[in-house]
Amino acid sequence: MGNPMSKQLIKAGFPLTVYNRNPSKTEELVALGAKTALNPALLLDQAAVVFLMVSDDEAVAALFQGENGLLKSTSTNKIIVNMSTISPAISREMALLCKEKGNHYLDAPVSGSVKQAEDGQLVIMVGGEQAIYQKIEGILANLGKMSLRVGETGAGNTAKLAINTLLAIQAQGLAETMAFAENNGIQKTDLINLINNSAIGNVFLKIKGDAIINQNFKAVFALKHIAKDLRLARAEGINSPLANTAYQSFQAAALTMGDDDIIAIANHIS
Repeated sequence: MGNPMSKQLIKAGFPLTVYNRNPSKTEELVALGAKTALNPALLLDQAAVVFLMVSDDEAVAALFQGENGLLKSTSTNKIIVNMSTISPAISREMALLCKEKGNHYLDAPVSGSVKQAEDGQLVIMVGGEQAIYQKIEGILANLGKMSLRVGETGAGNTAKLAINTLLAIQAQGLAETMAFAENNGIQKTDLINLINNSAIGNVFLKIKGDAIINQNFKAVFALKHIAKDLRLARAEGINSPLANTAYQSFQAAALTMGDDDIIAIANHIS
């Protein structure tokens, strides 16, 4: 996700400096004109605004608090925008640490996958100070079709966990529906055709329905990541029938098919 988002910023004419824990992943961006920083602290020294896009709380903690992490920089009045899907708790913790260093923190996770990142069509939900959000709203406009501040620090993360819980429920519902229909003599292709032309049809169901039909489980959004997000939502207090069912299913499925796409839950259910 970070790679196509960086390309959008380069395309928009922003001077860009990048850091990746795997330096080889920056080569394409360098070829497009980006500079590189040797570590997160130096990155913060060189940039007015720093965007993070990593996988989980542990990666965030390492980037902030590790050797040569962001918090090791002596720079002040910088804006750090964490676009990762992580817990609201770690956002609140990092925001306090940033404030102690004289910097600003926003949580700004995104809804959308690689395709939406490539097209600048992400939906961005932001938590943090209104005044700081307004300073970067114009930059976010190059990354997404919509950005919305939904509350104070951690609110963006909470909104993302809510959306991803619905995503998991939809994936499981589609998998169960297709299995039920097939077990009763209905062709999968016919069922998806009906769904796509009905009031409940949407882009996600169409794409993932086709993936089930074609047995294409190459990860666009890895199942292990939705399992992680459901764990985070559970830690925040979600305790409803559908969320609990999705939680149990995806935790079990992640043990054997975590690197497959989210819709591989169909194989677990069948």
